[in-house]
This record gives sequence, C-alpha cells and structure tokens, in this order.
Amino acid sequence: MENRRRARRTTSSQDSTSKRAGKRYAKRSIDKEKREENESTVDNKPANFRLNRYLAHAGLASRRKADELIQAGVVKVNGKTVTSMGHQVQFGDNVHVRGKLVQPEQKVYILMNKPKDFLTTTDDERGRRTVLDIIKNFPHKLNLPYTPRVYPVGRLDRLTTGVLLITNDGELTQRLSHPKFGVKKSYLATLNKPLHQEDIELIKNGITLEDGAIQVDSVAYEAKSEQYVVSVELHSGRNRIVRRMFEHLGYEVERLDRLDYGGLNKKNLSRGDWRFLAKHEVEKLWKLRGKTKNYKR
Repeated sequence: MENRRRARRTTSSQDSTSKRAGKRYAKRSIDKEKREENESTVDNKPANFRLNRYLAHAGLASRRKADELIQAGVVKVNGKTVTSMGHQVQFGDNVHVRGKLVQPEQKVYILMNKPKDFLTTTDDERGRRTVLDIIKNFPHKLNLPYTPRVYPVGRLDRLTTGVLLITNDGELTQRLSHPKFGVKKSYLATLNKPLHQEDIELIKNGITLEDGAIQVDSVAYEAKSEQYVVSVELHSGRNRIVRRMFEHLGYEVERLDRLDYGGLNKKNLSRGDWRFLAKHEVEKLWKLRGKTKNYKR
C-alpha cells in the first residue's frame, strides 16, 4: 500500500514538473514569436552590395544616377577609383564620392494613423504642421546617432485621416508609387447627402474626370442615421481621387479616412499614433504583384 502511495506521489510530481516545463517552453515560444513579429524593420545588412545599390541606400542618388557617377570616375572605394557598376562593396568599406565619405542609412518603415490637419510633406513654407512633427523622436527609439531623412509614401491631403506609410527606402517607395503596381487602397467617405443608386452604378461602371477615366474595385453604401457613409476600394494613386470623384457627381466629402494601403491597416493604432513596421510587413509590401505580368522587380 505504502509503495503504491509513493508511486502515485512520484507520478504526480513528475506530471506537475512536466506541466510547468511545458508552460515555460510555451511561454518562451510565444515570447520569441512576439519578439520576431515586433522587431523593428531595419535592413539585414548583406555581406556584399553592388556599388550602385550602396550609393542608392545612402540616399545619394537613384541607382541610374549612381551608375552615372561611377562611370564618371568620381567614386572611390578604399582609396581606389572604381568605374565598374557591378563592383561589390561591403559594410565597413570606405566609399567616397567627389572626396566626400558616403554611408548607407538604416532603413526605417513607419506606419501612422494620420490625424486631421497635418500635411503629408517633409516641410511647409507656411509653417503648418506635418506628419514628420508627430514622429520626430523616432531616431531616439532606434538608438540612432543621426536622423534618417524619411518621407511619406502616397500622400493624403490635410483633412484626410488614416493609414500612412513613412520611410526612407527609395526603392520600395518607387515600387509602391509605380502605376504598374497599382497598390490597393480602401477608404471610408462620409458624404453631405444620401448617395443615389444611379450614382453608385456610375461609380461602379467607371467615370471620367478632367485627368482621365477612373475605375474603382468596389463601392458600398450605407446610410447611418444622419451620416451617409460610403466605402471605396481602388488602385489609383491620383491626387485627391476619392474627393474629386464624388465632387464630380455633386457630393461633398465631409470626412475621409483611409483604412488600408497595400495590405497595411491601422489596427491597434489610435488617431495620431504610429509604430515601426515588422519585418514580415515590409516583405509583404515587396511581394505585392503588379498589374503587368511581365514587369520585374
């Protein structure tokens, strides 16, 4: 009898130890996943870079312009003039252009839930507030000794709120801005009056504005008490396109909020808040497929 009691106590102790170990393991796994997911998106610096890409990452010029600088013989790597565009450089190499040391900036990707009355520009000659005023402490959060030159991607006008991407990645910006890729965007517009069914059909079938035809992916309307709310999805990147579309049909957009930009949304971001993108979010942006099948990244 006593032996059986001891055996039960031993088994119970082992089970308890096993459960605690399992919980610790599960917690470590969850913590690891959270760390990986929330890790700020800084470039994983590769061992080698093509010289033109190195110069582009430094914010000096586009790759095409960098090629011209290299061919002109004004670029030196570790004291030697390099004229080959395919020349490989490493982080730690001394690269000079016209005698000035060039260093690549750390890539930064910021997602903001833009508030009203902020401009999506890097500065304003009239001294009005810009979205960069909201994120001015981001270098401190990354422990950077300098301030990378970031800028908004895909402008929102002063009165429009919602999802806004801010970065210093010129290559990704060019990709997202290229018409061939037609990045998908979704908006919620509040109108000054009910949207008529015939106008909904006009929008669905495509309308022509002063700068050409506009085709939406979808439009859905619902009248909420005193508010007349329309959701719109489209790929166009033309300036003020949603406002102009409704103005063309005789409506005034009283409020406009961007809900989604290229798969990025403002979940868990209050108005005026921002965060760094996780690595998997940046990778997702690079994987966006363009409209043209033969277009290559």
